[in-house]
Amino acid sequence: MREEENTRLTRTGPGTPAGEWMRRYWQPIALTEELDGARPLVALKVMGQDLVLFRDEEGELGLVDRGCPHRGADLALGRLEDGGLRCCFHGWLFARDGSCLDTPAEPVDSPLKSRVRLGSYPVREINGIIWGYLGPGEPPELPALDCFQAPADHAFAWKGLLECNWLQALEVGIDPAHASYLHRFFQDEDPADAYGKQFRAASQGTDLPMTKILREYGRPDIDAVRTPYGIRITARRTLDGTDTQGLPMDGSRTHVRITHQVFPHAFHIPLDAETAITQWHVPIDDNSSYWYALFTSVGGPVDQAEMRRQRVGAVTLPDYRPRFGRANGYGYDPLEQRTTTYTGLGFDINVHDQWAVEGQGSVQDRTREHLGRSDKAIVMYRRMLGEAVSAVERGEDPPLVLPAEEAGRLHGPVALDGIGPTEGWLEHWTAVTDKQRADSSWAQPLGTDG
Repeated sequence: MREEENTRLTRTGPGTPAGEWMRRYWQPIALTEELDGARPLVALKVMGQDLVLFRDEEGELGLVDRGCPHRGADLALGRLEDGGLRCCFHGWLFARDGSCLDTPAEPVDSPLKSRVRLGSYPVREINGIIWGYLGPGEPPELPALDCFQAPADHAFAWKGLLECNWLQALEVGIDPAHASYLHRFFQDEDPADAYGKQFRAASQGTDLPMTKILREYGRPDIDAVRTPYGIRITARRTLDGTDTQGLPMDGSRTHVRITHQVFPHAFHIPLDAETAITQWHVPIDDNSSYWYALFTSVGGPVDQAEMRRQRVGAVTLPDYRPRFGRANGYGYDPLEQRTTTYTGLGFDINVHDQWAVEGQGSVQDRTREHLGRSDKAIVMYRRMLGEAVSAVERGEDPPLVLPAEEAGRLHGPVALDGIGPTEGWLEHWTAVTDKQRADSSWAQPLGTDG
């Protein structure tokens, strides 16, 4: 990739080509739990913009610029009172829509407040994630994806900080080959203890642990196809090694893992037979980003308390910064690397991914990379990204900025991790997932591209 194109696709501040493209979409900006304390206000930086998110006294959300329009004081320490957010400098009060309600230091009959407005942005809350729209005009409709349609007790939301650019953070999630190496474990855990953990459960339709499959089949057959919501990525591993008892397998069964790139900047992957993860990568600025994940079950409700317990010890709050990082070598243990894991970085795959993407530098220099066949989804996404940025530059709508009727027709998609027949594998898994959705209490049937 040329240096100028790398810059064009990675920089997302106001006025940049990719920044203008990204602002055409709703962006995850915070977890609902971040406003659960005694003072429901949090300071944010999103795509280089300094913002304040708060709940007013009626419990309604507001998203506004951080600098007071009077003389630029920091509203992150403002007072939540009198129906809005009041600046501590001179007492100016702003409603959640940015209108100025009070300028108490001015004369009683001053018309100043009617001429002042604080920058404000549409905001909404879905299944534990708060979303903001920082673009022009009316915000688009969100597609009817599972993560947005699931009942609240069938979803769990989490986030994490990465000290790197958003694009390399996303690209690790649309790279199906890396899991056989970066997430390789030399021993298999009991799948019964796999709840809420990635790459621990047995693959659907078998008792073979995912850890064994990834470890023993490091050259998957990868396919990537454009879809109305992004890219469908299929990785197939024909099972011709040995089973859990050491008996030979004849290749009549194939492990199929289907994941998705969901435009603009999410991926969608399986956690277990019923649960999938949709994960967005949102720039803080050009050198850091947050990932936001929604775990969604088409089966029963998820154990939100357990899933949070498994994750909260790995970060520091309130910034959701990983406890392991560059400063402490990501927890690297050379003995573990020789005996237990491929990386020596523990059993949390988020740490593995963090090391991989932060190690590329704060903004990866793509002029120096050498891509292979296993990178076909990454190549496809970069092409789509470039096309979308160019569309916005021409004044056109990019992909998935859709009218309500079209957005409402995009259901799913289905992420899959399972073992079934090598011959007719697509028909087999289509039937399995169609029945699973039919049996679900809430999931809708899929179209042809689910």
